[in-house]
Parts: sequence; C-alpha cells; structure tokens
Amino acid sequence: MTDAKAELTPEQKAALVESLKNKLEQLALQHTDVLETLAPKVRRRVDALREIQSQHDELEAKFVEERAALEAKYLKLYEPLYLKRYEIVTGVVEVEGITQGGDEDPAEKKEKGVPDFWLHAMKNNEILAEEIQKGDEEALKYLKDIKWCRIDDPKGFKIEFSFDTNPFFKNSVLTKTYHMIDEDEPILEKAIGTEIEWYPGKCLTQKVLPKNASENIEKTDYSESFFTFFSPPYVPDNDEEIDEDTAEQLQDQMELDYHIGSTIRDKIIPHAVSWFTGEAQDEDYDATILEDHKGDNDDEESNDGDDEDDEEDDD
Repeated sequence: MTDAKAELTPEQKAALVESLKNKLEQLALQHTDVLETLAPKVRRRVDALREIQSQHDELEAKFVEERAALEAKYLKLYEPLYLKRYEIVTGVVEVEGITQGGDEDPAEKKEKGVPDFWLHAMKNNEILAEEIQKGDEEALKYLKDIKWCRIDDPKGFKIEFSFDTNPFFKNSVLTKTYHMIDEDEPILEKAIGTEIEWYPGKCLTQKVLPKNASENIEKTDYSESFFTFFSPPYVPDNDEEIDEDTAEQLQDQMELDYHIGSTIRDKIIPHAVSWFTGEAQDEDYDATILEDHKGDNDDEESNDGDDEDDEEDDD
C-alpha cells in the first residue's frame, strides 16, 4: 500500500467532508454568477436548455432505477454459479472425469480443491499485485471465497472475504463496506473495514522496531500489507479545517481505496478463474468475452435460419 496512509493522523484528516461540501457550494455560486452575466435573450435560451436537461435527468433517474433492478436480478442468477465455484475451489465436491496430463500421483489424490486459488487470481491483477506483499501471501493462501452485495441504507456495497482457520488472525470473515454519496459518478463518502484480530506476533500491518538499550517499551511502525485494505482512510465528520494539501492527499487515498474495492467487485469476483489462469491479464479480455457471446448468439440465429430453410425445402 502507499506510504500516504502512514503519514496522516486523524487530526490532520479532520473536516474533509465539510471542506468538500464548501467546494461544491462555491461551484454552485459560480454557476449562478455566470447566469447573471448573460444577456436576457441568451439567459432565456439557457433556461430552456436547463429545462431540457431537467427532462433528461428525469429519464436518467428512471434508467438508473431500472438498471439497479436488472443488476439485482442477475446477481441472484450468479449465486448458484458462485456456490459451485466455491465447492470446487475448496474441495467440497470433486469434479469427475480425466484431465490431460495422465494419472494422478498419490500426493495429488490427497490434495483437495484448487490450492491458493484466490491468491493467484488477485496477484495476476496489476492493481492488486501492487498491494500484496511477500509476507501477505501465506495468509492469503487461507482465503477460500470472496463475495459482494449491494447495501441500500446507506447506498453502497460490501465485500466479504472468507478464510479458513489460520495461524495469522482469529476472524473467519473480513469485510469492507463502501458508503457512496453517488454510485454513478462514483463518489465515495467513507469506507469501513473489519478490525483484524491478529494472533500475537503475526500482525502483517505493523512491524516491531528495534529497541534501544534504554527503552523498555516495544515500538511498532506501519508495514505495507494488503491487509491495510481493511483499515481504510479515516474521513472526519466534524467541521475542523484541514489544509488543502492534506485534503487532496486524503482524497487520493480514498480514490485508491475505492479503485481496489471496485477491482475486486467488478473484475476478480465475476471472472476469478480467468484471473487465476492469467487469461484475464489480456487487455482485450473483456472485449473477447463480449465477442464470443455475440458469436454464440449469431451462430444460434444462423442455425435457426438454416432450420427454417430446411423446413421450406421439405415443403
């Protein structure tokens, strides 16, 4: 993770929300000033354009509502597929048949599921590979599933990481929840992560500093780790002022944090096996999926047309 998270203290981060609100209010005032400078005829034309925009916004709101319903429908349809994937990855069920490469050796027969499935899937993604440190890998081998769901109050989404019993922390599930001001832009209000219950000496997000001879207290410092993902940037709720540089730095952190979460939600979870094999690393991967799907539909339509021609010939 970036060093920026370590440089900021809660005091330095205070009042970011209020600062952003003030900026938005200033922009609104600027727009009003622009209208006041227009000639009367031009102002009427602009008002007419604003009315058209208002009608467009109403349609767009309906589109967003219908899109959300459509997304919810398909998330429901994905669930049984994700369950089958989980069962194969974790070895709950075995896949029958013979794979290329010959007979299994005794060691392979004892091995269940697909070892290190999620670790490799995430490491093959350029964004997540930058966050996963060498020390994280052993802990991420215990990751057995990743899910996500929408939340409505407040609007946003939650990512859930399920772990096998492991020697690093007590939690069986770690979650990351994103509260959104606007999901379409998207504008992040804040993120909340699970507090990880590390076993003694196993914390991956902190490192113990060497003690001087005169020191009796053990000191720790921030350590780069994927697991700092569950300790997102702190966004203050009060009105305390922060300087512009600190606000900008915090905004950059929030954008990075959201980018990591949306990558897991939109890329890793729906296409996990393709990231595991490395196929999804191809920049044209998404386009290829769409082209393959379109090709399948075209073939079906072509076959339907051939059937109709055959029927006409029979007649």
